[in-house]
Amino acid sequence: MLENAILFSLSANPSLASSIAKKLHVKLGERTIKKFPSGETIVEPVDTVRGKQVFIIQSTCPPVNENLMEVLIFVDALKRASAKEINLIVPYFGYARQDRKAKPRQPITAALVAHLLTTAGVNRVVTVNLHAAQIQGFFSCLVDDLTAVPLLGKSIAKERNGDFSNVVVVSPDHGGVNRARDLAEQWDTPIAIIDKRRNSNLEPEAMNIIGDVAGKDCFMIDDMIDTARSACIGANALKKAGAKSVSIMTVHPVFSDPAYELLKDGPFDQIVVTNSIPLDERFNKLDNVKVISLASMLAECIDRITRNAPLSAVYDAYATPESLKLNS
Repeated sequence: MLENAILFSLSANPSLASSIAKKLHVKLGERTIKKFPSGETIVEPVDTVRGKQVFIIQSTCPPVNENLMEVLIFVDALKRASAKEINLIVPYFGYARQDRKAKPRQPITAALVAHLLTTAGVNRVVTVNLHAAQIQGFFSCLVDDLTAVPLLGKSIAKERNGDFSNVVVVSPDHGGVNRARDLAEQWDTPIAIIDKRRNSNLEPEAMNIIGDVAGKDCFMIDDMIDTARSACIGANALKKAGAKSVSIMTVHPVFSDPAYELLKDGPFDQIVVTNSIPLDERFNKLDNVKVISLASMLAECIDRITRNAPLSAVYDAYATPESLKLNS
């Protein structure tokens, strides 16, 4: 039971919010979300929030702008209703890939969104595997960027009974090497890297495989899968290099079109994702898709924030989950 705190879910991921509330042994706060004929949105808390710590669970996943506006409007309502502290639990942070100017006259939208949230009144943001950790610096409020990679790793370890003698962890590009190394250290396996480059049309193409993957069970690890084009190109390159099997693990299953068409009969033996974004029913029906819940990790984080307890155990990211009392 949370002391002087209340948990709300908005539209993006109600099933995850319900699971978190169940872990915390609380009921979700009541709120209303209405659409005016003009298309404008109004979001209001029904339960009183005066003097309380408020937690909002909302991924800014597609439809990104709709979900983002819901958060901004609700935060404003909470602030005007005298909430003591507003904490935003945003498992998937949209616009994170627009984190720098790649060419002249481009916006840095990740910074804009961070400024909008803090200006609206958010006191703390808890997110999972930001596309770039440096995005934390865009916020002028507290930020906790958790990682779900060890959670994904643990699920595979249980499935394989701890046998990783024939496994190689694969980074889909040079930018993901640190993530792959973290997983490889958890499993005590070697890593490989796909030297991914883009052609003249800016389309991804795999050039070389750095590392030995011949006859190996390869596990690609990435923070997100969007259209799945890069992922499938990488998997095909691994198989061409002699990989015995290729699976992929990702924290955020964005799965924009044409992801379904590419993955339903695609090159992956297994696709392991979290529920940071709710899956389209088409993907739930695929036999090779496995979903790992973030509920325990996020519930533990919320519980510790309300008790003013250190988050270091959660930052260990469930590497030793048996030490966390809510992971049952």
